[in-house]
Amino acid sequence: MIYKNFSERQRLTLTWWKNKRFAEYDGIICDGSIRSGKTISMAIGFILWSMMHFDNEKFALCGRTIESLRRNVITYIPTWLEGLFTVTERRSENKMIVTACGKTNTYYLFGGRDESSYTLIQGITLAGVLFDEVALMPRSFVEQAMARCSVSGSKFWFNCNPESPQHWFYTEWIKKAYERNMLYLHFTMEDNLSLDNKIKARYEGMYSGVFYDRYIRGLWVVAEGLVYTMFNQNIHITDKIPKEGRYFISVDYGTLNPFSAGLWCLADDKAYRIDEYYYSGREKEKLKTDEDYYTEIDKLAGGRYIERIIVDPSAASFKAVINKYGKYAVRDAKNSVVDGIRYVSGLLKNNRMFISSTCKNSKKEFAMYRWDTKAKEDKPMKENDHAMDDIRYFAYTVLSREWRQ
Repeated sequence: MIYKNFSERQRLTLTWWKNKRFAEYDGIICDGSIRSGKTISMAIGFILWSMMHFDNEKFALCGRTIESLRRNVITYIPTWLEGLFTVTERRSENKMIVTACGKTNTYYLFGGRDESSYTLIQGITLAGVLFDEVALMPRSFVEQAMARCSVSGSKFWFNCNPESPQHWFYTEWIKKAYERNMLYLHFTMEDNLSLDNKIKARYEGMYSGVFYDRYIRGLWVVAEGLVYTMFNQNIHITDKIPKEGRYFISVDYGTLNPFSAGLWCLADDKAYRIDEYYYSGREKEKLKTDEDYYTEIDKLAGGRYIERIIVDPSAASFKAVINKYGKYAVRDAKNSVVDGIRYVSGLLKNNRMFISSTCKNSKKEFAMYRWDTKAKEDKPMKENDHAMDDIRYFAYTVLSREWRQ
């Protein structure tokens, strides 16, 4: 994307530290919708501020992973700052060196993926830190990085898309921005003057329900009610099944809990769940073995060439049985629950996923699958979720790679 002009809010993100009204703030928080220009304005502002105020100091650039940080920020910095600074990235050392007007500063890259990540940043002394998508990072990592900012004049820079209003960053930083001496700016897609109306409409069409409220409207809202509010039986339940296509099977493994498997056909850029197998050992009061389930999967395949069987990553014994026979290729499912739900929601909203009328368990679960409003983080209730899990496994593991939505 080429940024031709900056909005007023983007310009303030770039230069707040020069403004007499805000110069004494300890940092800045930018939240709001996707594609609103938070990242570019904050990254440029962070480099400008650090190069204006410091020389021969260390800074941290933090993302959920170093790979995502490099993809979303680091790759573009030389272009964004062309003609102003000399930028040298040393990938093997996960750092970037910026030079201008006789000054040189070093920017270390860190990933805050899980609770153990805080150990990566211990021991370093920093003059400032930027957190890209801070709401995706564990609190322990963020607070450890902030604790390393002991150089006089150091500041904190945060950006993120909204999550649950119970999220620690919302309750401890956004709601307390004033008392924490932070400048808080809320962004929408209207702040990105480089987005035309057609592109905005495309992004708006990608989300629905709680994800629309968060990623398009930029609101910190609770996930409540039905998970798949966009599911419409008159649209998504069908008897029109393609006669040929590419075939996959997805499996949510259970012994006492239900075992759910779906047979999928990809045709004409759409995904069809054309058949399913569902068995509850608890309800039937009789357990099946992994060998029994393999036989059922083989029946479900019906002699078709199956490109992959996507299996619950924890089902080690069942995967071993499939591999023993050597007939089908197995792949572990990507089991990021909320990301997977978001992806399935987009497919349903854009009418790219359909369920055969014969798949009665899927149909039943779509009508009953709900968010757990008592949980402190976004997660669905652990009931009526077995077909929902295998559907999510297929969509997020296979389709997110095939279609890059």
